[in-house]
Amino acid sequence: MALSDIGRAEVLRAVGEFDRIGRGAFLRRYGFQASRAYLLEVEGRYYDSKAVVGAAHGYLPGQVPLTAAEFSGGRDHAVKLLGALGFQVVSQETVADTASPDELIGRVARLRVAHTETGPRLYQPITLLWAVGRALRGEPRGVSWDETSGAVGGLLEEFGLRGERARPGYPVLALYHAGLWTLQGHEGPVPLAHGDAAVPRRWFAAQRPVGGLAQPLYDLMRTSGQARVEVIQTLTERFFEDLDEVPLLRAVGLYDESVADDRHASAHTAGAFSSGAPSSGDLVTAAARYERLCTLVERREESRRGRRRESVSRDPIRSSSARRAVLLRSAGQCENPACGGQPDDVTDSGDPLLEVDHVVEIAGEGRDHPSQMIALCPNCHAVKTRGRSRHEVRATLLEVARELHERAYAPRGRKAGDRVGG
Repeated sequence: MALSDIGRAEVLRAVGEFDRIGRGAFLRRYGFQASRAYLLEVEGRYYDSKAVVGAAHGYLPGQVPLTAAEFSGGRDHAVKLLGALGFQVVSQETVADTASPDELIGRVARLRVAHTETGPRLYQPITLLWAVGRALRGEPRGVSWDETSGAVGGLLEEFGLRGERARPGYPVLALYHAGLWTLQGHEGPVPLAHGDAAVPRRWFAAQRPVGGLAQPLYDLMRTSGQARVEVIQTLTERFFEDLDEVPLLRAVGLYDESVADDRHASAHTAGAFSSGAPSSGDLVTAAARYERLCTLVERREESRRGRRRESVSRDPIRSSSARRAVLLRSAGQCENPACGGQPDDVTDSGDPLLEVDHVVEIAGEGRDHPSQMIALCPNCHAVKTRGRSRHEVRATLLEVARELHERAYAPRGRKAGDRVGG
């Protein structure tokens, strides 16, 4: 039998074996090196294309696996075969599967976009923010082309403030080739985003792929509030400097007080931005996480300067980030030094019964920043809010908040209330 006799069934059996025994054992069993050029993608996971094809040959009746020396693995062989069978094969350079959270966010920050006289095009950021909103709500990662086209096309029509047309194929292809998007269920290579505008339109009309954020990025946006806010802030700072991004964020469900909340992480997403225990290779201290959340608060604060008062004082992205920082700092304990007894009970999600409160209200010229916020149990929150001694308690808590903030920053050499840029 020839290489061309391999079908989808044999490839999927090889992929299943890859998953069962792991990449290292799979490559050793069949005598292949890790792929340096192309990877097979199946349901958001990546596999060494040449090794999978070699193993798949062994699943043909009466055949044995092919070794690395028995066929070449370039575009004209393994990759071409997989593409002809309807599988997606991507360049190693665009795969984010092994990227750290910082590397994933770096890919977002380095998006290559076209520019107009008034600023960068909004095709890709609008599409990404739509997908991040879906991840926040736990909606399926993979979306049919009809749904993607309708949703992204509608957003481009409404929020394309720099002349963007309702051409959702362009940003999807650009994000795919940037390693931030996956496309399933198509045949042959995926076209580039630039060139003849009719090419993407015809390709999507013919292929109608299922697509969405690359699995690692989707998982990160689903579970990590810190990473989610960092992506939102990165996109809004770069692309919406002279525009009001709030209507778009509202439309995609990201202008919300839960935007910085963590979700339970799967095994695929545990790491630097996870709310659970980080892996040994991705350990991030509480102090570093606290500093990073505070930096996000300050970046958001700085970027909102000069806006009308309501949009500055009521910003759920900033306040949600500040609240998460305070809860991290509190380590689950009421921060009132005079606490008379924190309830032992916890919430349905297992979190301590704590309220994060502004010691100086925003309406009273307070700052939406951890240095002026504190975590209180329900008893202390009631005293601070309605108690006869509330004025004295508030004065004490303001000093406590400042001290706790400075102490949390101490390992990093920062002072309480420091702002980005001064």
